[in-house]
Amino acid sequence: MKKTLIFATGNSHKVTEVQSIVGDRLQILSLKEAGYANLHLEETSETLYGNAQQKARILYDLTGLDCFAEDTGLEVDALDGAPGIYTARYAGDHGDPAKNINKLLNEMTGITVRSARFRTVIALIKQKAMYFFEGTVEGRITENPIGTGGFGYDPVFIPMGYEQTFAELPQEIKNTLSHRAQALHKMIAFLQSVYYR
Repeated sequence: MKKTLIFATGNSHKVTEVQSIVGDRLQILSLKEAGYANLHLEETSETLYGNAQQKARILYDLTGLDCFAEDTGLEVDALDGAPGIYTARYAGDHGDPAKNINKLLNEMTGITVRSARFRTVIALIKQKAMYFFEGTVEGRITENPIGTGGFGYDPVFIPMGYEQTFAELPQEIKNTLSHRAQALHKMIAFLQSVYYR
């Protein structure tokens, strides 16, 4: 029987991306698929680690089932690391990518040093124990959105070593280098070495 993990998110784009990365090694269930579509997950920490831990703990305390949560931040050097933990709600409304991108690009008007990075922290609760996994990808912010794929800030982020944004790159390439992919591969390797041998 395939091992199952609940992903503490209501973002269907993230669930699809995660499932494509883990392949058939694990079945990833969203909050909705697990029957908790209306569960509100607080993000009140000042760190990615704290937010990921907080969301995973809320879900685990409710279900008692193995689960994981992640928090991702876009850190722009010219903006002193902003939007950081406020990445998803940078423009005020949680999960409005167009508004977030517009605010980011407006704040970077005239800025030539556009280096940035995405960081993802995953908090996994497995058999009552908490584990953390982190992934980082360096890159730069474009002056205009480019591409129609991906989600979030993908149209304005070009990963180091490439000339295309995450929104332009094929999903299979993004899955090999993205911040979320790095953290997920670390989690999968851990699960396979410790639990799923």
